[in-house]
Amino acid sequence: MTTTSRPPTLDPNAVSRWQRTAPLTSPWLHEEVASRMQGRLEWIKLRPQAWAHWGALRGGLQAHAELAKIYPDSACFVAEAQEGRAQVAIKNIAKPWWSPSQWRAAPVHFEMPPPDSVEMLWANMALHESADPQALLAQWHRALKVDGFLMFSCLGPDTARELRSLYARLGWPPAGHELTDMHDWGDMLVQTGFAEPVMDMERITLTYETPERLLQELGELGRNFHPARFPGLRGRAWKAKLAQELATQLTGSDGRLSLTFEVIYGHALKARPKFKVSALSSVSVEDMRRMLQSGSGAPG
Repeated sequence: MTTTSRPPTLDPNAVSRWQRTAPLTSPWLHEEVASRMQGRLEWIKLRPQAWAHWGALRGGLQAHAELAKIYPDSACFVAEAQEGRAQVAIKNIAKPWWSPSQWRAAPVHFEMPPPDSVEMLWANMALHESADPQALLAQWHRALKVDGFLMFSCLGPDTARELRSLYARLGWPPAGHELTDMHDWGDMLVQTGFAEPVMDMERITLTYETPERLLQELGELGRNFHPARFPGLRGRAWKAKLAQELATQLTGSDGRLSLTFEVIYGHALKARPKFKVSALSSVSVEDMRRMLQSGSGAPG
């Protein structure tokens, strides 16, 4: 990916429609990825006083419950960009006012975290669906306190490679938009102001009994955002041909269809701002406030 903020093969209007119409559930794969990402928290010593869960509904409600157990004394911001998702998240996460557990629990705020408000920001399987990922990274950076950390996951370019190859062999438009490589995500983290990014990836192979079940799961996970995708709806004959091709090309020796998902995991810190001083330098009020709060002065 170039340093431009928008991926070249992603239609922002299609992304916007998906954000409004995506199922109001936590997909199984998202919960599984969140569980694997939680294992990485064992290596992080910082115990946040406040943390943010970005896109908790689609990112995983079970994962949210587990994170609340890991940080029982930490305030939490549940950030949902869409009103429908926010309402479902509130229904599933908020405890009734009369519940005894509510009296002892750390506060949960169902709103976007203010600038410099959290020591951890958790974003599971959200970044690859953003129409402007670099702007989203900048939003996460602003929400974090200095020395706070970002934990995120997203899909990588090998995702659904079997389906992409099938579409290409049949001469059809692309099966999906191009997904960003983990090294490019690392570069964008640094460009945004994050420090010490650590990136890794794994491939998860899911199997399905039928083409219909495979297509159902893909429909729950996302949509094709490629600008050159099929321009309109296809008929029953096309869907039947797709199911036949899937059964022929993706079925293994065990009689099940296989599909690959590349999952990228990222971790990065919000470092103290660095300022280059020349004969005439200017520092914003916000940056000056950060320097004073962190106990460091402007370089001399």
